[in-house]
Amino acid sequence: MIYFDCDYSQGAHPKILERLTSTNLEQTPGYGCDPYCDQARALIRELCGAPAADVHFLVGGTQVNATFLNAALRGHQGVLSAAAGHIHCHETGAPEAGGHKVLALPTGPEGKLSAAQVEEQCAAHYQGSPPPEHMVQPKVVYISHPTENGALYSLAELEALRAVCGRWGLYLYVDGARLGYGLTAPGTDVDLPALARLCDGFTIGGTKCGALFGEALVITNPDAGQDFRYYIKQGGGMLAKGRLLGLQFLALLEDGLYFTICRQANALADRLAEACQEAGLPEYAPSATNQRFFLFTQEQMARLSDKYAFSLWESPPEGPAAYRLCTSWGTSPQDVEALAADIRALRPQ
Repeated sequence: MIYFDCDYSQGAHPKILERLTSTNLEQTPGYGCDPYCDQARALIRELCGAPAADVHFLVGGTQVNATFLNAALRGHQGVLSAAAGHIHCHETGAPEAGGHKVLALPTGPEGKLSAAQVEEQCAAHYQGSPPPEHMVQPKVVYISHPTENGALYSLAELEALRAVCGRWGLYLYVDGARLGYGLTAPGTDVDLPALARLCDGFTIGGTKCGALFGEALVITNPDAGQDFRYYIKQGGGMLAKGRLLGLQFLALLEDGLYFTICRQANALADRLAEACQEAGLPEYAPSATNQRFFLFTQEQMARLSDKYAFSLWESPPEGPAAYRLCTSWGTSPQDVEALAADIRALRPQ
């Protein structure tokens, strides 16, 4: 079985494993206070053009999202998210378990939250009836880049979100679990310095972008991350052997490996998208990243499922269902070409 249903199932890039094993017998300070984490923090600040940014390393995406929200929000405050957002659909209510309601808003297939939606929600909260103190106060705007459906925000869209957050005193937080694929997508005008300039906090994902595990959190607004290491420790997120995280981000970022492998994964996903289009399969949600979404009939999937594994994304009562095809650093061109050929064979004769 060849898996095209996730982008983290193949372990870690060999260069990361090499860095981890080469320091196995070293003794360093713990809890992220080692030289490797310090070097990785300095490198991330340099790449972001944000010398004053606060950089932390945590093990996983749910953990880092929940920890940031716990630090940024008071008890009566909540987070605005697309209804398809990861914190709303895939994190088992982690924000709510921390006492913070997710205020989910509907979106189209792209899964993007708009500045107009945020403006409308804030105006309704502060200018509507009953008085605002009877309702959960929106305080954080959560988006992911790319979105759950692989769409990308433009620089103009992020600037519009930043402007509305500034008007209403909200924090803007970007979940970058798949950020590398977004930063290397053709035509994007969003880069790390732009995120550092526009966001109060954002993550640089490692787990889904070649690392064995780990996410880097960049906090550019001190108000959103006050006493943040206390929140990490309290939430069980402070890894005693913290250098395991710093080493991985050094391996990913110091020679541009992060961008190289994500760009390659995007290019391989292009080949699968071309095959789907040639087979006449409708696209479910437009994407230029490593995740592609197309509609397959049950009969078409039956022909593919003996050899390949996909993620069922949305299954309507009638008609074809949406499936996700996903590439990664470890996806081989040979496997992609084999699947592309089998997809083309689905084309009606």
